[in-house]
Amino acid sequence: ACAAGLQRADWGEQALWACVSLAAVLGQIGLPGGGYTVGYAVNAHVGNVARPFRWGSLPQGENPVSAFIPVAMISEMLLNPGAPYRYDGRTLALPDCGLVWWAGGNPFHHHQDLNRLRRAFQKPETVIVNEINWTATARHADIVLPVAAPQERTDFGAGQTDNVLVPMPKAVEPPGHARVEYEIYADLARRFGVERDFTEGRDEEAWLRRLWSDTRAAADAHGTPLPDWDVFMAGDIIELPDPSPTQVFLSEFRADPSKHPRATPSGRIELFSETVAGFGLGECAGHATWNVPHDLTSPAAKTYPLALVSGQPGTRLHSQYDNGALSMAGKVGGREPALINPADAAERRISDGDVVELFNDRGRCLAG
Repeated sequence: ACAAGLQRADWGEQALWACVSLAAVLGQIGLPGGGYTVGYAVNAHVGNVARPFRWGSLPQGENPVSAFIPVAMISEMLLNPGAPYRYDGRTLALPDCGLVWWAGGNPFHHHQDLNRLRRAFQKPETVIVNEINWTATARHADIVLPVAAPQERTDFGAGQTDNVLVPMPKAVEPPGHARVEYEIYADLARRFGVERDFTEGRDEEAWLRRLWSDTRAAADAHGTPLPDWDVFMAGDIIELPDPSPTQVFLSEFRADPSKHPRATPSGRIELFSETVAGFGLGECAGHATWNVPHDLTSPAAKTYPLALVSGQPGTRLHSQYDNGALSMAGKVGGREPALINPADAAERRISDGDVVELFNDRGRCLAG
């Protein structure tokens, strides 16, 4: 298994590539309990239950803007509009982005080089952030739109690879000026004169009933009756049977590679890729490669000999609900806990329960 977060480092794609290569070399591809996974659950759809039928979904429309960037290049885009960059063997140009509207996510929690990202966020004319918390990203916005938390609006949970349908009735009203995001977008559409095109004449509840009606229709066609909307909202989670309980990832490919080819030029898992090698990228060869991280070769490594690795916390999801009781209970002196080798701690006269300062030339923070 390889954590998705390893991509957020120098040459981050190499660890993922090496994970697949190692599993192939060991002969574990397509075997029960073998193979590989990259970022369990939502990131990889490996090990999840395949949904037995499609849930209802909102119409997506078609975005007339075709320009895009890899998500990790937000800073490059904002700091260097029009500059060329390489993507999948092509040379593209970074778009000139005058407005950033961030709805869902907190790049100042997970992005690379936060000092550079901070400089980049000064470039757009306007930065808008939808938030339920006063996050680092919200603090860098020109406009913060307070939005309703999941407990403050009605909804139902149905993930892309879930086999459960979760009723989510509103528990409390949104506080203060917080609003359901659909209402915000509907008002914005009204100002632009496209309200009917956006809402199709439906308010929030009407859309939820429509989505549930579409889900029920798909379930009926599958031979799985579902209750009506009001009964569903008043009830409990609906768990659907796993349509393929004995499925093993890539077992079909292992059994017959010719009949079940992979999306590569050869149809096989390629330890060496002629395509990638042909890009001529230098630091990214046609196979998984170890490249020494920049920090280890920097002169600053002698001044700052310790490396900080930020793992997935056990008391929350990423930075979400850090102010919740479970997350706060895991703090040390009110600070995020840090683990250090006992020898390194003794050398620095650090004991359990101390509040310490983690610092280098880029910045500093307190930890417990």
